[in-house]
Amino acid sequence: MPVASPARETLISVFEAAVSAALPGPALASALPPMPRGRLIILAAGKAAGSMTPAAEAHYLDTLGVDPGRITGLAVARHGYGAPTRLIPMMEAGHPVPDAASVEAASRALALAQGAGADDLVLVLLSGGGSANWVAPAGSLSLADKQAVSRALLRSGAAIDEINTVRKRLSLIKGGRLARAAAPAAIVTLAVSDVPGDDPAIIASGPTVPDPSTNAEARAIVARHGIPLPAAARALLDDPASETVKPDDPCFANARFSIIARPAAAILAAAEACRARGYEPVSLGADLEGEARDVAADHARLALELKAAGRRAAIVSGGELTVTIRGRGRGGPNQEFALGLAMALGGAAGIRGLSGDTDGTDGGGGSATDPAGALVDETTLRRAGALGLDAAAMLADNDSTGFFERLGDLLTPGPTFTNVNDCRVVLVDP
Repeated sequence: MPVASPARETLISVFEAAVSAALPGPALASALPPMPRGRLIILAAGKAAGSMTPAAEAHYLDTLGVDPGRITGLAVARHGYGAPTRLIPMMEAGHPVPDAASVEAASRALALAQGAGADDLVLVLLSGGGSANWVAPAGSLSLADKQAVSRALLRSGAAIDEINTVRKRLSLIKGGRLARAAAPAAIVTLAVSDVPGDDPAIIASGPTVPDPSTNAEARAIVARHGIPLPAAARALLDDPASETVKPDDPCFANARFSIIARPAAAILAAAEACRARGYEPVSLGADLEGEARDVAADHARLALELKAAGRRAAIVSGGELTVTIRGRGRGGPNQEFALGLAMALGGAAGIRGLSGDTDGTDGGGGSATDPAGALVDETTLRRAGALGLDAAAMLADNDSTGFFERLGDLLTPGPTFTNVNDCRVVLVDP
């Protein structure tokens, strides 16, 4: 059973502060474009579609009083992340592995974009998860092929920018192709960033922005990580016609992209929440990358140094970590970080930590009830031992979910309707 403590409550409240700072609603209203002369076509995709779409509807229908007959569109979120809407149909689709609904959502979105005229405006509300929610297989790829590629990419340990570089070559909607479909209509994209560096070309695989990456880079990523691909996917990576849309394409002449929520704001909010509770924030930034267990070891070393120096501090970091899957267990980067942190700390007194994904789920089987991460403290390894759990063996089997599930230390906030990457907090009380 989890050990109740003020530190545990602090960790959860700090995580909640980070999530609150990432909610897109307040920033979205001020960023929405004016109503065009023609129609407004709203296309939303990703884990924040369930919060962004109703906010956009309220702005145009209530604040501006627009005739509903001038607004159309489609929204898609991962299963369990949909929300009631007034005008725009809302779908739910697979994530992290796409499903048939992902294909249908992309097909319908492309058809709406292709039907836009010069007086229309295509408003794209984009967030992390859009890569899986909008799937339009290119070439002779089948849905089964796309699912196999998704699983192989996720297991490989590749970073998100590498994963999306490959995905773009296999799609009719990613890598700027949605913008090309919408031309000559104006296109405005408002995005919630879930990628290190807030690169628009990486968020949801950049469907409305130019893509600087190349087929050659995609092939190098596949070779470097030993990613098995179906023959149809390899053929696309070898085909110059599969190249993505580049900056000089005229489809971008009337396109605009803005980020309305980003990881840095969430990590700043977490740091300030720690300060308000008497901890000296030690921020490692919002863009950390790397293997989860290795980054955990780095955090543990820093925590032990802060403790030895007698500093009451809070290590705060964001970014998107990776897991190279070699075992058969259940887990995700945040849970694996937490397990690695517990092992590296070795039960050191006065150090507690939390690692959670701000979207509310961390890996898992694609259910909205999957855990977002986990919490650890000085009792974690002792309680695990009393239950007969071998932390090292479970880490080797990538079974961090199984480990923390038995302890009752999973972080399970449910869908948050935003997504700005991970939030890690380590409290040091000397």
